[in-house]
Amino acid sequence: MSQLPNIIAYQGVEGAYSHLSCRHVYPNMTAEACGSFVDAMFMVERGEAKLAMIPMENSTAGRVEEIYRLMPKTQLHIIGEHYEPVNHCLLGIKGTSIDQLKTISSHPQALAQCHDNIRNLGLEEIAGLDTAGSAFELSQNPDPTHASIASSLAAELYDLDVLQENFQDVDGNTTRFLILSKEQGMPALETEKTYITSLMFTVRNIPAALYKALGGFATNGINMVKLESYMGSGATKGASFHLDVEGHPDERFMRYALQELDFFTKEVRNLGTYETHPFRAENRPLPE
Repeated sequence: MSQLPNIIAYQGVEGAYSHLSCRHVYPNMTAEACGSFVDAMFMVERGEAKLAMIPMENSTAGRVEEIYRLMPKTQLHIIGEHYEPVNHCLLGIKGTSIDQLKTISSHPQALAQCHDNIRNLGLEEIAGLDTAGSAFELSQNPDPTHASIASSLAAELYDLDVLQENFQDVDGNTTRFLILSKEQGMPALETEKTYITSLMFTVRNIPAALYKALGGFATNGINMVKLESYMGSGATKGASFHLDVEGHPDERFMRYALQELDFFTKEVRNLGTYETHPFRAENRPLPE
């Protein structure tokens, strides 16, 4: 891994929240923008980047479905996760005041998440391809009556003023990113730490296949934190799933659960085992 270029790839343009996540987690790596998730992931696959920072789900917008379809087409491994709070900033050109604004642009999801604040200011919405892209366009076409919604990093990169931070209507919007590597990087089991193991599997074409496949986790006290179905290849006769569980494959009860999963499935792939992000513990629901 040390021979690979010290680059972390992400989808989007400079100043995107994916770029911000790269800076927060790997400040000493060069973050390289890519036009698509495929480009970012295959930069790592080809050895042109050491890592990729890929969004998996957002607390408001839901899962990024494309990633589930792309992962089986690669041999990449998940070596970590990162939760990035989404702090939408109202940006304007230098010297602009809020009361001068008439129009505002950003990604449709960002506009929706700031709808009440936009309405209160009486601004006309203009949908763009992404948040950072709208900030870049504003910097290239300066207009004191126009604003964009993007990150504080976008403001820094494109020399714009932050007219208001936390412009979103509701706080708590967070994106979960996966950190992908060509090398597995399985951490050694340390009993004082907690882990997530991410699995992809295809069940056999038999009645109650999913119920039987997952039964081993219940009987062995393994907590399942995420289960998503996704479309496999056209030749696949059984359903395909992405599963996140709390545990490390070297733990005794996890070994038992994985053996049972293997028995009731046609194929199982361990995408990666990695330490849980502190965000999980901070936002764990209280027991009833």
